[in-house]
Amino acid sequence: MSLVAEAFVSQIAAAEPWPENATLYQQLKGEQILLSDNAASLAVQAFLQMCNLPIKVVCRANAEYMSPSGKVPFIHVGNQVVSELGPIVQFVKAKGHSLSDGLDEVQKAEMKAYMELVNNMLLTAELYLQWCDEATVGEITHARYGSPYPWPLNHILAYQKQWEVKRKMKAIGWGNKTLEQVLEDVDQCCQALSQRLGTQPYFFNKQPTELDALVFGHLYTILTTQLTNDELSEKVKNYSNLLAFCRRIEQHYFEDRSKGSSSIRLS
Repeated sequence: MSLVAEAFVSQIAAAEPWPENATLYQQLKGEQILLSDNAASLAVQAFLQMCNLPIKVVCRANAEYMSPSGKVPFIHVGNQVVSELGPIVQFVKAKGHSLSDGLDEVQKAEMKAYMELVNNMLLTAELYLQWCDEATVGEITHARYGSPYPWPLNHILAYQKQWEVKRKMKAIGWGNKTLEQVLEDVDQCCQALSQRLGTQPYFFNKQPTELDALVFGHLYTILTTQLTNDELSEKVKNYSNLLAFCRRIEQHYFEDRSKGSSSIRLS
């Protein structure tokens, strides 16, 4: 199929209404999924909840390999498969649902800048912790990542992923960072987010945007994921307005709509 034909098919599909059987795929929740992927999945779930679009979460051991980009989460809507928050936001917008249409151009630029900050700092710190901190790698990451697979495939896949992430860290200048330096980066990111949020309910006052969904996904997951120690979550807990922000979104978009079934207590 030509690029023009593919674009036409995508345009037609985007014009169709959101189906009731839309599905989000991620790794196995209890025993496999890692901090960074869990945060990414929760950010997409929060975004879709904020858009009032129903989604069914399906856990698959091979979700990472099912994804068109090799990253989770991805959604299956009609005959379309879209992965990662950014493309999903654009796909949903093509269907007539947007959280940021009310922002002016300056605000949209600011929103994108803060989303880049979260991805460059929080996401990268999560990946560093998972794959470069030896204690976390030894006690948590290798066992969880390879858990669905038999020996020796479980070890092969885990070491392959670790090599990929370490290569990325070296390429972006994080290869020689210490854990203390990474935690300081997390603190600086949280400080910037806390200052931007201030006393507002959301980053752009009364209505959430995709920035709120992204920040919630990462902070909420950091606060509720058990690691080898509490150093990462303590950085977030230093900012009371970020804690209140997470609790607000949890209550409004998850507890209220599922009668508490997906509640995560932050207080």
